[in-house]
Amino acid sequence: MERLNEPAIPRSVLWMVLLSFVLQVAAIGVFRQYHTRTGEDNFGFGFEMGRVGRAVALGQGFSNPYGGNTGPSAWEPPLYPYLIGGVFKIFGVYTYASAWVLLSINSLLAALTTIPVYLIAHRTFGARVALWSARAWALNPYIWYWSIHWIWDTTFTPLVLALIFLVSLELAALKLEQLPGWRGWILFGALWGVGALANPTMLSFLPFCGLWVWRQRYRRGLPSLAGVVLSSFVFFLVLSPWLVRNYEAFGRFVFIRDDFGLQFRLGNNNLADGMLIATLQPNLNKLELEKFQRLGEIAYEADCRRLAFDWIRAHPGRFGVISMKRFFYYWNGVPRPTGSSAPWDFRSSLFLASSVLAIWGLGRALRQKQPGAWLFAGLVATYPTVYYFVYPHARYRHPIEPELVILAVFLLSEVRSRADGGWGVNC
Repeated sequence: MERLNEPAIPRSVLWMVLLSFVLQVAAIGVFRQYHTRTGEDNFGFGFEMGRVGRAVALGQGFSNPYGGNTGPSAWEPPLYPYLIGGVFKIFGVYTYASAWVLLSINSLLAALTTIPVYLIAHRTFGARVALWSARAWALNPYIWYWSIHWIWDTTFTPLVLALIFLVSLELAALKLEQLPGWRGWILFGALWGVGALANPTMLSFLPFCGLWVWRQRYRRGLPSLAGVVLSSFVFFLVLSPWLVRNYEAFGRFVFIRDDFGLQFRLGNNNLADGMLIATLQPNLNKLELEKFQRLGEIAYEADCRRLAFDWIRAHPGRFGVISMKRFFYYWNGVPRPTGSSAPWDFRSSLFLASSVLAIWGLGRALRQKQPGAWLFAGLVATYPTVYYFVYPHARYRHPIEPELVILAVFLLSEVRSRADGGWGVNC
């Protein structure tokens, strides 16, 4: 069995990982991010995932996403709520100690993502772009914001997705001396299974990713069928315990999570304007919570889905307009609430600028036929799709942020190279 043949990771990159982690943990203390919001019985501490984690820690199983006793749940994918539950069990439910531990874990995951960022950029754009991409990720305060502010899977998902991207480049054998053995296919299936159990949204990228790998190997005359079968087997093997649990808990097949109906309705209703209508969430709406408790999780989700589709059928034009707005908001950043005293949102301007740089870099990579350019394109095209029809949020772009950072750095390196023959790109 051959090892995945990656370039050696420079010591400077490993030091960046350590420095990034230390700075993030320091920021937790300086900005008192461990002081989580105590309103609504600490609901802001992990939101639905926090509630499920509390139930796990209290021995009630994976249940009760809004408190009370609403029974078994698949409202959220299992990995992060179980992590919260384990931390709560050891360090206490909704305690400062638990907040410190969870935010530190988030910070570690964000720092470790520096390594696949370096390796992906090295494989696709060369050593110098790789080094600057690693710096741009590890020392970027915007990246730290999500790790020290959100008790959610927001830092785990980018790491897993970046590892999937990296393994896909290996399986595609862009350089014939870099052929993965069976371990590459096993790792590909396992990472997709783990990723799905953390954030099923990433599965929108799976068909394109798999076809891209197959196409690259086919062009080089390399076999793929046995590897695809092995990866598929491993993927479903990783998912199967959770799928079996869901069937036993609900008496029907539930694929990973069952909250799509509510999420769809939160973006598609009589108040819809392209953003989240938070007042329809059960934690903020007593009538919705009572309905959730009365109908149960499965029936409540089905009712929300029915209401959303009924509204879309009655307002197809409006649905089209707000879907285009959601597309814009995904890449521009969600605007401030109506009536905000600030006429110009500096944060949205930076958010839009980073999107423009990344997409411009993607276009340049495609024109230059850089290795892996179409894999970047597939990720950018497929991953955000569901949010164009549900509702956008700045953190929904974060899972693909590692690849966007690489594309932006590549573009800037091209500009620098043209301007003064600077550090350029090693392809």
